[in-house]
Amino acid sequence: MAGSTLEIKDLHVEIEGQEILKGVNLTINGGEFHAVMGPNGTGKSTLASAVMGHPKYEVTKGEILLDGENVLEMEVDERAQAGLFLAMQYPSEISGVTNSDFLRSAINAHREEGDEISLMKFIKEMDSKMDTLEMDKNMAQRYLNEGFSGGEKKRNEILQLMMVQPAIAILDEIDSGLDIDALKVVSKGINEMRNDAFGCLIITHYQRLLNYITPDKVHVMMQGRVVKSGGPELAQRLEEEGYEWIKEELGIEDETVGQKA
Repeated sequence: MAGSTLEIKDLHVEIEGQEILKGVNLTINGGEFHAVMGPNGTGKSTLASAVMGHPKYEVTKGEILLDGENVLEMEVDERAQAGLFLAMQYPSEISGVTNSDFLRSAINAHREEGDEISLMKFIKEMDSKMDTLEMDKNMAQRYLNEGFSGGEKKRNEILQLMMVQPAIAILDEIDSGLDIDALKVVSKGINEMRNDAFGCLIITHYQRLLNYITPDKVHVMMQGRVVKSGGPELAQRLEEEGYEWIKEELGIEDETVGQKA
């Protein structure tokens, strides 16, 4: 099955009057894994939030298209129903809503009325995915993320990803705070999603995640835009040499969004 395409064209985003994104261009096709890297304060998480429609971020210029449809005209829930998914850096805790109820509701929100997933099929699929992620089955009946450790929250985000099966996923620093064992497990779950119908944008600071999830393309963000792109070897060079060589190559003194380009 052919996958979807997410196109980000000349995207400018500001928050409280300060411009954060200053012309981001990216295209992610089904079957492709892209990694976005860069120092702190360069706009990576802002990109994720803007694509999903966080109200704090105002798009002042540019386009976000999913299969040619204007994402900017959609509400957050409509973007999710259209096939976009965001694994958040800091997932919210929701008391009173169990993990399993949330997951089943999320799946059914993508289905037509009368075509809801059966309880038995849902339980079977959830149990299988939880086994892959080495999650305690009791977590299914706990309130969403309430009392979860940082690692449990990250696994839970990937569980949601695997159950909902979106067209395009954005993973915002899904590796932060994970020890090496948890990182391997989370990476295994993400790799199980690989197919021609699924595209993924991975935002990360570190090569270590990309040791387990090989990206097709790597992009470096500085000053609120993508300044360099390449293959997996680009991430490896960043691990070995840092970002200074890119700054020197492009004449960038301050890589953050604070300096006008």
